Amino acid sequence: MAEVVNADLPQSIETSTRAPKGTSSSMSKLVLGMIGPYRGWVAVIFIAMLFETAMSMAGPWPLKVVIDNVLGTHPLPDWLRWIDDLPLGGSKMALAALAAVAVVAIAAIGALATYIDNYYTESVGQWVANDLRLKVYDHLQHLSLDYYDKQQTGVLLSTITNDVATVQNFASSNTLDILVDLLTIVGILALMLWLEWDFALICVAVTPFLLLFVSRFKKAVKTAQHQVRLHQADIVTVVQQGLESMRVVKAFGREQLEEARLTEASQATVDAALKARRVKSLLSPIVSVVVAGCMAYVLWRGASLIVADAMTIGALTVFLAYLTKFFKPVQDLAKMTNAIAQTSVALERIQGILDADSAIPERVNARVLSGARGEITVENVAFGYDPKNLILRDVNFRIAPGQMVGIVGTTGGGKSTVVGLIPRFYDAHAGRVMVDGVDVRDYSKASLRAQIGFVLQETVLFRGTIRENIAYGRSGATEEEIIEAAKLANAHDFITAMPGGYGTLVGERGLTLSGGQRQRIGIARAVIRNAPILILDEPTAALDTESERLVIEGLERLMKGRTVITIAHRLSTIRDADKIIVLKDGVVAEEGNHDELLTKNGVYAELHRIQYEQPSQSAPSQSLH
Repeated sequence: MAEVVNADLPQSIETSTRAPKGTSSSMSKLVLGMIGPYRGWVAVIFIAMLFETAMSMAGPWPLKVVIDNVLGTHPLPDWLRWIDDLPLGGSKMALAALAAVAVVAIAAIGALATYIDNYYTESVGQWVANDLRLKVYDHLQHLSLDYYDKQQTGVLLSTITNDVATVQNFASSNTLDILVDLLTIVGILALMLWLEWDFALICVAVTPFLLLFVSRFKKAVKTAQHQVRLHQADIVTVVQQGLESMRVVKAFGREQLEEARLTEASQATVDAALKARRVKSLLSPIVSVVVAGCMAYVLWRGASLIVADAMTIGALTVFLAYLTKFFKPVQDLAKMTNAIAQTSVALERIQGILDADSAIPERVNARVLSGARGEITVENVAFGYDPKNLILRDVNFRIAPGQMVGIVGTTGGGKSTVVGLIPRFYDAHAGRVMVDGVDVRDYSKASLRAQIGFVLQETVLFRGTIRENIAYGRSGATEEEIIEAAKLANAHDFITAMPGGYGTLVGERGLTLSGGQRQRIGIARAVIRNAPILILDEPTAALDTESERLVIEGLERLMKGRTVITIAHRLSTIRDADKIIVLKDGVVAEEGNHDELLTKNGVYAELHRIQYEQPSQSAPSQSLH
């Protein structure tokens, strides 16, 4: 199968599984950069949290007043003497009523503050996730194909979906809880020191050890959670590959094999998750026991002070309430260790993508290429996907404007590789590639690729209408231009015969259409791009005779007046080419037209003999010229 795409068609995208060194600093910058645009909302959240914390600290005081001043015999403070003048059945009942009103008022103000910070925190979380998702995808779009050649699609999909969702959930919920708890610690510690400083010292003495204990556990949980994320990415990879290859799976009857692969990946994920659970399950119970010990001591010591009239029952009640609230952040932190570890791992994986620096560089004052003549020169070019294993060693050739040139060679000889250097999918390690006498690295990538159209082997149409798939070749294409392009590609007739015409929806990857139909829609996409340079990669290899005839007619119209480079596997498709370039062992072994190369009786002649001595495997096809 073949496909028509333009040079800036988005490719499959993948990412690494490890975060780079220096991630902590980068992650901090990432988080601050994401929150920056919403600092106004963050300020509202902070103010609301102050009110929420204040109401939380004020909560136990009405109960103290009722216990000590209404039910007990303690006199009213001087600042509450005005209650004696209220007509509510005596000062004690007036004080009880006031305490009841205070309970409702504290709850109402606290509830309003909670609503405001929850509402705006969720808003910040959603928008931060949106910005982060777009930022990651934008960065991926600008990375070179060299990056994708070394990565896994499933890992990237997991990062853009699961990891961003993890950050969003944490920002929308856990972040608020942590900040409220920290404010509560400071406020309650001050009040406890004021109420009973010796009791408060118990909290101060125990807290550092608890925090250190939680920190150690957090590292262990983070390590375990990292393994969970890796295995979850494996699940995405297995499922994605299985669904994308469903026709092959069914053709070879390998459903059980695919199920076994998923079972293995899923079992590994379960094992990793259970290991993480075993680690994190120890933390909360241990913290709870330590907190209970502190509470027991305060209760015993407070009871003795009450018996000695050194402390009131209300004061002990308030202190116990504050003690519970003081240790609650530590307990919450223990419970949130897993969420914190998940978010930390997610941020590391996201930062790993953003720190990837394999983007094709563009010069500050890059030239804009427009109206290219189509002259292409490859001069002393060396390149390899792995620099230690070069595919191209010293390639030299020149293509004149308007020429049709075929590139042939053995499998793995570098035919597609050398063509990929022209639109700068990759940059040569040595030598230079020139278009119209200028090094392609001096052009802006967008303007360079706008001058190039592609017809590739694999047909991929996007989910959408036929109209949208043709117009993908050039944004802003009019309906008339779309129809004209379809006519030139021999696609108009079968399109109009469909129930929806140009508005017919195409299934994923265009599999609802035949190979010939997909190919002709792809050619229409290249026609509408109207680029002066055209690169063909065996566009008729998988077509039947009738489809091949229609496609060739469309291609011949497309090639008129353009510089055409054809990567040929079947030599019959380039026998009328102006020039044929033969690659072998990373260099140009031969160069000339069909007849000249046959006369030389070299590499090309040998390839020709191999193909035509095995007609059942490589039947001659029509020429593209």
